[in-house]
Amino acid sequence: MKRLACSTFVAVVMAALAVVVPGASAHAGSQEAAGSRLAAPGCVRFSPGWRYTFVTNDCSVTHTVTVVYRDGTDVPCRVAPPGAMITFPGYGTLGNEVLGVILCDTGEGTPGGP
Repeated sequence: MKRLACSTFVAVVMAALAVVVPGASAHAGSQEAAGSRLAAPGCVRFSPGWRYTFVTNDCSVTHTVTVVYRDGTDVPCRVAPPGAMITFPGYGTLGNEVLGVILCDTGEGTPGGP
């Protein structure tokens, strides 16, 4: 219950910031325009922090994902089975930003999945 309340709070704050902060909606557009990189489905959620970014797979299938950062930091893809929470680096203290979660090409024909 605590986890649901926290993720709901984060979603509400992110939605409010998208309305209040000018240019915030440009992040979604830039992620869509990233070539073959596909945004993770809505059931894959993330919670960014300065030290760690937590990604939770609430989907019924396994996804292979990575986090996209404003400064282009490249982090390895990780496999997230259903119900798993995996950890990526956070945004740090130098003003970087976590833009979202994308599916990785697993080489099996379907990005992000088996």
